[in-house]
Formats: sequence, C-alpha cells, structure tokens
Amino acid sequence: MSAQAPLALLCLPCAGASASMYLRWRRFLPPWVRIVPVELPGRGARMGEVFVEDFDALVARICTEQADAMRGDFALFGHSMGALLAHGVTRRLQSLRRPLPRALLVSGCSAPSRRDPERFDGGEDDASLIAELRKQGGTPEEVFASEELMRITLDTLRADRRVCRSHVHVAAWPPLPLPIHAFAGRQDDIEVPAVAAWSEETGSAFTLDWFEGGHFFLRQHEAVFLAALARRLPTHLHQAQLQAHQG
Repeated sequence: MSAQAPLALLCLPCAGASASMYLRWRRFLPPWVRIVPVELPGRGARMGEVFVEDFDALVARICTEQADAMRGDFALFGHSMGALLAHGVTRRLQSLRRPLPRALLVSGCSAPSRRDPERFDGGEDDASLIAELRKQGGTPEEVFASEELMRITLDTLRADRRVCRSHVHVAAWPPLPLPIHAFAGRQDDIEVPAVAAWSEETGSAFTLDWFEGGHFFLRQHEAVFLAALARRLPTHLHQAQLQAHQG
C-alpha cells in the first residue's frame, strides 16, 4: 500500500436514502479516490438507531463520527439534503478550527442563502410523501411495490424533511477558503440563481456543471456525471502520488 493515503470522498445521502446510494461509485471513480459513504442514524446499517431530526445536531454527530475519515486528505460530497449537510459539516469544522476539506461538492441543492423556507411545509402523511417521491424520481419501482421498503423509505423521508426544515442559514459566515463545485439537472425545479448562489459561499474557485435530467440526474446520467465529478476533485497531488507509486 502506498505511504500516501488516497483522497477520502465522504458522500452524504439525499433525504429518504441511505449511504448505499453511493456504493457502486467505487467501481467508476479513479483509484486515488476512496469513497466513504456516510450512513446516518436510523437507516441502512444503522436502522436500529433513532433518527436525528435536527440539522445542527445531525451535523455535530457527523463531525464526531467521521473524525477519522476527515483526518487526512478529504473532500465532501452531498446530493440534495446531503449537500446541505456537507456544507453544514464544513462550516462546523471551520468554527471548530479543524482541518477543512480540500473541496466541497454539492449536487441538486439550492445554496443555503436561497433555500425556499416553505418547501417542507407540505403534508407528512404517507400519501403526500409518496407523491413527492414520484415527483422527484430516483426511487426504484421495487420500493413502491414492497410494503416493507416503502415503510422504511417514508419514515426516513419524514425524519429528513424535519432535518431540512430545521436548517437555519447563518448570513454572517465568512467565505470558505476552499473550492465549491456545484452540479445540477436542467429539468430539476430548482431555479438557476438558487444553484449559482453557491458561489457566494466561497472565497476560492467555483464551478457549476449542468446535466440533462431532473432532480436525480446523477442516476439518470451516471457515467457522464461521475466523469464530471472526477474532473472537479482535487487531483494534482494524487496524480503525482499515483505515478510515483506505480513507478
């Protein structure tokens, strides 16, 4: 094994999902990237645990539980709710004066300053949540067909909506001293300025890549998306490390 550790890419899930949504990425990203799917309480391998339904409390848990993964060279990625959490984790690390990620990568999510506070005011009954899942796409048909899987998904989504609702934007934060790379679907219902406003969170580089597809463009066009993601990852150190190791 190389003495130089790979770049750890911590991946935070979208609302209603578990860390398993990122497992297959391990086959498609460069060898110098180590995917770290972050499992949140109450789902997947942690299904026996109680959901954390407060945004700040969940961010604090992630910072504590993933301390080892964030000790070396790392970046943060999140889709939708996961993007909001990844930003929250970065801000908390900043406030604690802990090492920051090399980059923050956010997908399918309005910037914290442009979020619609009424978006999560809708009903949380099963029928309303199922309608939301249908609208967003990305949920496999076998989930809808299974009463057990549907129950797990709806309970998780309900808890995650409360996480998103409890998020409070802090306008006084200074710009982050690291690159932010945003990704968005052209047919998603998130407004272009709301995605572009991620640029206001950084004092470093900012990029915004657009893809065909709706909210789950990263599944609809996975190969194209992962190629773009790999291009945006901080690579200069790792390519040199990989070449030195192979040589």
